[in-house]
Amino acid sequence: MSLVTLFVSSLDTRSERRFDLQLPISQLKGKLEPITGIPVGNQQLAIYNNDADIQPTRVLDDDQRPLGFYSPADFQVLKVVDTNPSATFTGQLTDLSGVEKFELSDEQYAVRQDSVLAYKQRHKVGRFAEKTEPTPPPTIGVNIPIGSRCEVESTEPGLHKRGTVRFVGPTDFGGTGGMWVGVEYDEPMGKNDGSVQGKRYFTCAPKFGVFVRPDKVMVGDFPVEDPFADEEM
Repeated sequence: MSLVTLFVSSLDTRSERRFDLQLPISQLKGKLEPITGIPVGNQQLAIYNNDADIQPTRVLDDDQRPLGFYSPADFQVLKVVDTNPSATFTGQLTDLSGVEKFELSDEQYAVRQDSVLAYKQRHKVGRFAEKTEPTPPPTIGVNIPIGSRCEVESTEPGLHKRGTVRFVGPTDFGGTGGMWVGVEYDEPMGKNDGSVQGKRYFTCAPKFGVFVRPDKVMVGDFPVEDPFADEEM
């Protein structure tokens, strides 16, 4: 059996169907009647390449010919036109011109108590939800005395980033708030001179200052390292 897949299109319907190419046009119309609602005697059939085409490639005007006689190709459009729409319901199901529309002005809608708007207002949903101020992050006590010697955590093995604590407290940078520790390094391994974004928190030479979170700082007896201690004499 040789089959072809076509888009069946009428004023009220559109569907994808498969048909036997040996099917006579008279029998094809019988299959199309329950699909389109158009009686067999009122059907006018034509093949189009697509829905946008104005001119058909074939007009199926001989009921005795098989469908294959008109050489339809897969996914072409088989349009079914009702030649006597006044005797059927063709087009009436999709014609909304005679349907009375229910319309409300914005003012009328706003005073109704059975609307979605009223529901949202009663239950404080969406834009009617109560506005809450963001909760600031809790201030955590930090026992890092200013002036104490410290070592900052390093991801590089064997690198000791030692210095002196010069600042402990909140800052205007960082976004998430919380406490920061300002350290003056013993060597120029830092990022600033104790100021960030134009605000000064402590003073040191450029590239000697850094700000880190308290959990990255270890306070203790960390003497200044001699960079030449390991060199042979």
